[in-house]
Amino acid sequence: MKTLLVCTSVSHGNTRRVARAMAEVLDARVVAPQEVTAGEVAGHDLVGFGSGVFAHRMHPELLRFVAALPPSPGRAFVFATSGLPELAFAPFTRPLVRLLAGQGRAVEATFTCRAFDTWAPFRLIGGINKQRPDTDDLSTARAFARRLLT
Repeated sequence: MKTLLVCTSVSHGNTRRVARAMAEVLDARVVAPQEVTAGEVAGHDLVGFGSGVFAHRMHPELLRFVAALPPSPGRAFVFATSGLPELAFAPFTRPLVRLLAGQGRAVEATFTCRAFDTWAPFRLIGGINKQRPDTDDLSTARAFARRLLT
């Protein structure tokens, strides 16, 4: 199975660390949106799309990239890292999942984990989740990736 992970990781490299953990299991390449073309995305059996969460939203760069992709019947998954916990009634990943599904992609699963965050008010105290994603988070990301292989 040919797999690609498209990842926007801008603040502390949290999301890229999670993507690399998944990529180990999936034998996948991790790229930023500007490092890949729509044609390359279409050439993969499974594509993961991930970013950090900013103001309860996935990164705008990733959202713009996905919105510009042509419709595709391919398999996909979404992953995110965030300083704050995800709200059950408003998951961070929901808008991106809907966008991908609207393009015909089969979104198989989502993954989120907590991560180091120095967003505005948290900067005053040196950030939150200072050691995350930790080894447990990365192990959980690998386990998530293994489930995608079945």
